Amino acid sequence: MANYALVTAAGRSRRMGGANKLLLEFEGLPVLVHTLRRFQQSPLIEGIALSAPPDQLELYHQLCQAHALTKVGWVVAGGSERQYSISNALEEMQIEPDDVVMIHDGARPLIDEQLLARLVEGLAGAQGVLPMLPLKDTIKRVQQGVVECTLDRSVLFAAQTPQVFPFQAIRAAHRQARQQDFLGTDDASLIEWVGGKVVMVEGKATNIKITTPDDLVLMRVYLEAESVGR
Repeated sequence: MANYALVTAAGRSRRMGGANKLLLEFEGLPVLVHTLRRFQQSPLIEGIALSAPPDQLELYHQLCQAHALTKVGWVVAGGSERQYSISNALEEMQIEPDDVVMIHDGARPLIDEQLLARLVEGLAGAQGVLPMLPLKDTIKRVQQGVVECTLDRSVLFAAQTPQVFPFQAIRAAHRQARQQDFLGTDDASLIEWVGGKVVMVEGKATNIKITTPDDLVLMRVYLEAESVGR
C-alpha cells in the first residue's frame, strides 16, 4: 500500500482579482511549487497527481520540470467544478485499489510531515479522514440579514485538507456522484453521501489556504516561525 497526493490547482482565483493565485511568487517560488515541494520531500508520498487548468497544462508541466518535482506523475485537465477536476485526476491515476490518496488544495502550501503522518494513521478502519479545527467564534444562522439562532459551537469544526481516502473508495464515490449529478462541498462529503465512515484528526492553524493577498503576509509569518523551530 502506497500513499499518493492529488493536488487541486485548476480553479480560478476570484478573490485575487482573477489572477491565478497559485502562480503568484512568494520568496522566488510560485505558491503551487511551495505546496508541491512539501509532498516531493515527504518520505510518506510515493507520487503526485496535479489537477491543472485545461489552458495551462503545458505551463504546469514546465513548472514541475523546472523545479525538479519528479514525483508528479500526472498533470490532468480540470473540469468546470473542483469535484469534476478531482474526478478526472482519479480516473487518470494508475495505482492499486488499496493505495491511499491525499486530496489537497494547491493553495495550502504549509502542510507538514507531522499532519501527513497523523492522517495516514487516522485512516485505519475508516473510508476517509480529514484534519479539522474547532471553531473559536460564535456562529449565527442568518436569513436575509436577520439572525435566526446561535449554533452550538461545540459540535462544529472547520475542515482542512489533505482529505485522505482509500483510492478505490473515493474513486467509486466520485463515479457515483457523477452518475447521479450530486455535487458535494468537499471530497469527504461524497464518502458521507454514499454511507462511508469519515473520521477526523486535529488540524493545524498554520495549514492556511491562500485566498487573499493578506494570506501571503500570514504565510511569511508562519514560515519564519517554522524556520526558527527547526
